[in-house]
Amino acid sequence: MVQAETAAEKSDLRARMRAKRLAYAAVAPPIIPPREFLDKVQPTSVVASYVAMADEADPGLLTLAAHQAGCQIALPHITTRAAPMRFLAWRPGAPLVDGPFGLRQPPADAPALSPDIILTPLIAFDRQLNRLGQGAGYYDRAFAALAAVLRIGVAWSIQRAEAVPVDPWDVPLHGVIDEYGWNGPEPR
Repeated sequence: MVQAETAAEKSDLRARMRAKRLAYAAVAPPIIPPREFLDKVQPTSVVASYVAMADEADPGLLTLAAHQAGCQIALPHITTRAAPMRFLAWRPGAPLVDGPFGLRQPPADAPALSPDIILTPLIAFDRQLNRLGQGAGYYDRAFAALAAVLRIGVAWSIQRAEAVPVDPWDVPLHGVIDEYGWNGPEPR
């Protein structure tokens, strides 16, 4: 019963926050790399990013900053809803292919990389850095498999919710970068 209630709460929050995000996307400022992020990227790091879809906050400047710092860049590659997401090597400006759900991703034969940092899209986040995603669970499964990875959400400040409902499998973020900078977890 509790999981059904959480699912309904998540569905309602997704609908409300998608509408807010869509309205804000047309006037949203770019996401500029904050010092807290730049301090975390090392020339030996593998940074997994993503190509923003429609109204998602664009991590492009974060990806470019990581690349310029000498990091290897990876992007998610998805084949089916049941298959796990892989992170494949990509260089900014290199060609991408169409993937499921409207994704732009590296070709399937690109080398797989194990990320040290994952920049992740989201629909909503809260003060404890709980993340509400699209609902397919790709990132939560990746976070569970890569427990030591630094998990950073990319969003706009309007995506901050009072509270994000969580299920046992939901994995919180270590930080969120929005148009104002770095958001760390706040005390309860």
